Amino acid sequence: MNSVNSFYRTGQQALWITEKLFATYANPAILNKWPKKVTVVEVGPRDGLQNEPTNIPTSTKLNLINKLLDAGVTNLEATSFVSPKWVPQMSDHKEVMLGLEKRDNVNYIALVPNVKGLEKALSCGVKAIALFIAASESFTRKNINCSIEESIVKAKEVMKIASDNGIMVRGYISCVCGCPYEGFTKPQKVAELAKILYEMKCYEISLGDTIGVGTPGSVTQMLDEVLKVVPADKLAVHFHDTYGQALANIVTALQMGITVVDSAVGGLGGCPYAKGASGNVATEDLVYMLNGMGIQTGIDLNKIVNISHYICQQLGKQPQSRVGRALPKL
Repeated sequence: MNSVNSFYRTGQQALWITEKLFATYANPAILNKWPKKVTVVEVGPRDGLQNEPTNIPTSTKLNLINKLLDAGVTNLEATSFVSPKWVPQMSDHKEVMLGLEKRDNVNYIALVPNVKGLEKALSCGVKAIALFIAASESFTRKNINCSIEESIVKAKEVMKIASDNGIMVRGYISCVCGCPYEGFTKPQKVAELAKILYEMKCYEISLGDTIGVGTPGSVTQMLDEVLKVVPADKLAVHFHDTYGQALANIVTALQMGITVVDSAVGGLGGCPYAKGASGNVATEDLVYMLNGMGIQTGIDLNKIVNISHYICQQLGKQPQSRVGRALPKL
């Protein structure tokens, strides 16, 4: 136990040193490019768990969500109303949604792929949903068995019903930096789709590097185009960490005015259609970095680290995050 405490104190000292260096030597010119606050959208309970091979009890999912809320998370993907045939891990979507604690300051988001999924979500009292399209024709056909154009028609159908029922809608664009089948994604295509979602009145549009191939260079090119047609305050970024570029890409996005970032506790997740694609950027890695930059998130780092160890233990794996490995659970 003493060795664990010592290891923990070392990690805390590392964070303290980082914050002190920031406070002492931060360049005002750089500070002006960083936001004072970042909203973290926790996607672990849905995007992080959906492809896990072993069944995860509903009680474990709800316990995970409650722990995340207690750590300060206020925006969270709770589940997905998809067909159990295709995503069996999310087959308990109704039980999860009905089991959520009612908290006024929390935005629970449920992913819906089509009108049928939306109807199921509405029956559970969902207040916010996410719909998705992809910037790759091949990926769209492999993922949802239709063309990009057809996926947009379906998205508009979902949006119409959601709007009529007072439901907030978050839009996702997949493969914004690259596709496992087509390679590099043209930034102009991402901008075209982002404009469509913006004109559909999505309250937020999350730009997803689904297979984690983006770099600060390609992310800059992509955001340059998107920001021509969608204001920064309507955008979020969603990076996977396949090549270890996620945090660098997030800093790039912050410098370009983006203040909403998706992440998953423990670095959970991965794309089943992308060979070798690792999980989402870890929430604890993100919060550690933002703390060291003097950027507020409202999330308790120590609690997030403990949650990372908790859910990974339930899954029989180790946290994918650097911070999760550096700071043991206490």
